[in-house]
Amino acid sequence: MIEVAIVGTGVIAGFHAEALAAQHARIIAATDVDPAALAAYESRWSVPAVYSTLDELLRHEKPDLATLCTPPGLHASQAIACLSQGISVLCEKPPVLSLAELDAIEAVTGDDAFFATVFQHRFGSGAVRLRGLIGDPRLGRPVNAVCHTLWFRPDEYFAVPWRGNWDVEGGGPTMGHGIHQFDLLLSIMGEWREVVAVAARQAKPTATEDLSCAIVTFSNGAVATIVNSVLSPREQSYLRFDFEHASVELDHVYGYTDKNWRVTAAPGHEPAVTSAWAEGPTGVPSGHTAQFASVLSALEAGTPPPVSLVDTRMTVELIAAIYASAFTGARIRRGELTPDSPFYQRMDGTGAPWN
Repeated sequence: MIEVAIVGTGVIAGFHAEALAAQHARIIAATDVDPAALAAYESRWSVPAVYSTLDELLRHEKPDLATLCTPPGLHASQAIACLSQGISVLCEKPPVLSLAELDAIEAVTGDDAFFATVFQHRFGSGAVRLRGLIGDPRLGRPVNAVCHTLWFRPDEYFAVPWRGNWDVEGGGPTMGHGIHQFDLLLSIMGEWREVVAVAARQAKPTATEDLSCAIVTFSNGAVATIVNSVLSPREQSYLRFDFEHASVELDHVYGYTDKNWRVTAAPGHEPAVTSAWAEGPTGVPSGHTAQFASVLSALEAGTPPPVSLVDTRMTVELIAAIYASAFTGARIRRGELTPDSPFYQRMDGTGAPWN
């Protein structure tokens, strides 16, 4: 049985506990700097040992896995502390504040401990089904995609000190909200090649952007538009994948089931497309439970869990490139943001124009 430590006991940690309760795993310890939150979590989930700091937990416990449910600015240092002691890490999004932090994590990752990111939308049966159809001649090659995260956050949301702060959250909706949708986009469309983008602070009391729009070209030649917003009262998470012979759409807000997917065949291709879509897996909603099942299975087998550092880097590098393009006006190619780039060190790089 996999033994797990929970780092940070806020709202998202409850989702972790619920997911773990359905798996071959048990929580052996938890830590939080907030004594009240820690005590409530201990009571709610019958945690056998609690600690006020991660350092104290690591002195007394040796879990197989630590899940990081803390604010983004703490992720890198906490991940490095765990990995350095041979403890695998599953980290909530955004996993790091910069490419530099991601490389620092990779530097301490060895054969006995793995780092993975919580990108649960990859694991619903609809996404698994669509990934399995990439390259299938019945759908044809992908040519176009749309990825819109149109959410709304009231001004009070940003009263929490670490929100909307480059130093602690790393960015706005591009970093912390749309990331789930365009990570799913990347998991289906493959490697991206270049991006051109704009970002703006339109209305919210934040140091970061509250809106970004990007055009992404993929290695396979397909083109996608990505919009990330916290300005949209009618909330929607919408992804559309146009293939030569079919359009596949996902319309939801914070999580999906099979009912949120829709497939439209091009004229003359209805039987083939319908047959292809019907062959895939069904019945698994997106969410922590599905990803935890895959992660724990991999750890039991001694293999790297999904979503790996390689997968994570593809997504984090796109975030950095969107900011770099938006703030400099340049078209950014994948691999261009090397350690000598300010956007490798920080997502705001040379500084947000409005600041």
